[in-house]
Amino acid sequence: MAGALASTGTLAMAERRTATDWLRLGRSDVKVTRLAFGCGSMSGEVQARLGQQEFTRLVRYAYDRGIRFFETSESYGETPRMLGIALKGLPRESYRIMHKVSTYHQVDPQAKLEELRKTVDTEYLDIMLLHWQHTATWPEDTRHWQDAILAAEQKKTIMGHGASVHGLPALRQVPGNKWLGVAMIRVNHNGTRMDTEVADGPGLGNVNEVVSHVQQVKHEGMGVVSMKLIGEGVFNREDRQKAMRFAFQTAGVDSVTVGYKNTQEIDEALENLNLALV
Repeated sequence: MAGALASTGTLAMAERRTATDWLRLGRSDVKVTRLAFGCGSMSGEVQARLGQQEFTRLVRYAYDRGIRFFETSESYGETPRMLGIALKGLPRESYRIMHKVSTYHQVDPQAKLEELRKTVDTEYLDIMLLHWQHTATWPEDTRHWQDAILAAEQKKTIMGHGASVHGLPALRQVPGNKWLGVAMIRVNHNGTRMDTEVADGPGLGNVNEVVSHVQQVKHEGMGVVSMKLIGEGVFNREDRQKAMRFAFQTAGVDSVTVGYKNTQEIDEALENLNLALV
């Protein structure tokens, strides 16, 4: 009997999930940590204001604590370049980078993707997202960008792909989308900065509808990374904990990206996610 109890205890310990576990993101072949380091607080202004030295210290602190998933975007100003500098010298296979491309450019998509890769100073990007898709027609409107990303995957300069969506009309196009491997969706417990009928519109988002879409695409095999988990910085500690529990326990997201400006915020996010996974 004692042996059986010991075995049960060992199994429970082995199955305990943590913020820094590696998991496969949906249909992609990319494994990431549950907690990501976001470089886009207030469109990257918060991270850029730290300066390169302090930003590098923050990235390395997160890395040493087990956060190995870094999220950036060309719309985040200087932070993609700063991220490349901060990660320089670390084994490339030990971390993942998710980048986002703005698809309104009237440029050659393949050239733009190469430009983004070189800005971060990396041989490849683990995930490329079509950034800020906010209309109901985005799957058709971005077809040439989708093709360019697939071509980059053939060359192994991009390893996985998806889209970040804003607004319910855009989000409603995610379920059933055969091209998407990863969806970046705004999720928290009370709808702050979440999706309404108007992209980035005023008022609280429709939490129930958002969660239903998250659960549907998860069932379809997509990976879901949540954003706006701390309400774009407006939540207090209690609401940050509630939002983390809601994202993982109710919505069922795979991973979450949070922006940081100091080591205390990193420690808190790790603690909040570990508590949410209990």
